[in-house]
Amino acid sequence: MGWFSKIKEKIIPEKATEKDAGKEDEKVTEKETEKKAEKETADLPKAETAVSPEPESGGYFKRLKDRLSKARNKISDGLNNIFSGKKVIDDDMLEELEELLITSDIGVQTASDLIQSISKKSSSISAPEQLNEILKQEILALLSNKVSESQKITAKPHVIMVIGVNGVGKTTTIGKLAAKYAAAGKKVLIVAADTFRAAAVEQLTIWAQRAGAEIVKQMHNADPAAVAYDGVEAALARNVDVVIIDTAGRLHTKINLMEELKKIKRSVSKKMPDAPHEILLVLDATTGQNALSQAKLFNEAIGVTGIALTKLDGTAKGGIVISVCNSFKLPIQYIGIGESIDDLQDFDPKNFVNALF
Repeated sequence: MGWFSKIKEKIIPEKATEKDAGKEDEKVTEKETEKKAEKETADLPKAETAVSPEPESGGYFKRLKDRLSKARNKISDGLNNIFSGKKVIDDDMLEELEELLITSDIGVQTASDLIQSISKKSSSISAPEQLNEILKQEILALLSNKVSESQKITAKPHVIMVIGVNGVGKTTTIGKLAAKYAAAGKKVLIVAADTFRAAAVEQLTIWAQRAGAEIVKQMHNADPAAVAYDGVEAALARNVDVVIIDTAGRLHTKINLMEELKKIKRSVSKKMPDAPHEILLVLDATTGQNALSQAKLFNEAIGVTGIALTKLDGTAKGGIVISVCNSFKLPIQYIGIGESIDDLQDFDPKNFVNALF
């Protein structure tokens, strides 16, 4: 292939350095986070109406399709341009398609895998619609084997440890997740183990009240591991169904943060040997390949069971979902497609691919 193949090794997004991966996070200040907390919780419904019913599949799919419009337009317009005035699939066209996939944040390796599969079927492709359908099926095949089973509640309480850097929407995700479980009739306890940032505790308290969940919190700068231990202990005593533990979101490149997360995990296990049952990593879709760097570092340090990918409605790079799944074999459990309390949805590969195309 041509120039793009020659230079892509020099610009592989997956090879982002830890320093690069932390740039987005350094922009988040304490003041900005507090303002964000106020904004995200200001328009939430009151406690008695915080949990709205699950939307019907038709309504949800329409909303998902609308929220993924930026990513869909980028891909569909790109496919039309690639096919414009051409009648056969050749190496140049495949290279253009590979470039389109990479710039949609599907990633170099995943894009290469898809192109190899498509090239084997190229002789049967004569129209953009056919290429579109084959691409859909190939992507669906990558995603379908990555659906998480860890969400199934097999213990009481079911303990979820939520991790991620500042600014990705971690605290908001916890609040919405608490509301989802509460809507399903579960008794939920939120544990505010991010004692480093006072605004996080305040924001979680608001979410707990409005989602109808209980909360365990301690003083600013208390030992996070001790808070987590007390939270699980309280959950056992109160017959709670689901425990959601918030953790500090300082730079993932900092060794002390990773050690702190390991300590929290050990502390929870001391109180409940098989816990935490899930370690949910929250990633911001708008950061693109930087999200891959975060996933790699967190997974290596503590072990991730699933991912919540937020802010998909604000990016044209929806391919990051595919890249994360294929690169790390980690399941996407939830996707965030808006600010509403109902906009944190269980990830459905088929719905996602149909909405993306």
